[in-house]
Amino acid sequence: MTSSPRSLLFVSALSLAFGFAGAALWSVTGLGNGATHDYLVDNPEILPEMANVLQQREAARRLANVRGDVYSPFPGAVLGNPAGKHVLIEFTDYGCTFCRHSVGDVKAMIAADPDLKVVIREWPIFEGSDVPARWALAAARQGKFAAFHDAMFAAGSTSPEAVQAAAKQAGLDMAAAQQFVGGREAEFELMKNRSLAQQLGFEGTPSWVAGEQLLFGAIGQDTLTKALASADKS
Repeated sequence: MTSSPRSLLFVSALSLAFGFAGAALWSVTGLGNGATHDYLVDNPEILPEMANVLQQREAARRLANVRGDVYSPFPGAVLGNPAGKHVLIEFTDYGCTFCRHSVGDVKAMIAADPDLKVVIREWPIFEGSDVPARWALAAARQGKFAAFHDAMFAAGSTSPEAVQAAAKQAGLDMAAAQQFVGGREAEFELMKNRSLAQQLGFEGTPSWVAGEQLLFGAIGQDTLTKALASADKS
């Protein structure tokens, strides 16, 4: 069993509490190492705050390295307002139950904010999800991404039959889509998204980028909206 980036960050923060944080407390208050130890033991509530700050700084560092690629969508793979100034990034998988649960949250956010642009990054991590992910990119190329995206999640399955039904429901040119699905462009995009997810430290879907924050899981409309609001203020 491996440790998650968040748990490792918290452990790092605990270590830093007796390192950088200790040095800072000593320089500001004049406390010695022993007094610093006692202060931290007596005030353990600051440790989660330290871990959170460390996590935010690490997220910003990771994002800075790939920001341009993360925020540049595959042509057409966008929900909401394509020219929106408020941008939310979602790494998603059609075989992911939590991604399906998040569809309503994203729709509600789009309805509440006409200036919201949601960049969808197809990241198929479940068995069989690569096929609908490729078809989603084909739909994006044909300007029918949202229709396919909704139909695919509504199907609740990634079976070949479900993919074909979603593609037809979205009105795709099936022959052109089939040709695209087997091409290099689709393969390159999925490889790119996989690499971006790894560089950002994501471990599963759905994963989100809002401003400088990296978020994980089906965290709900309120949390996502607050993250975007914080990005506007920064």
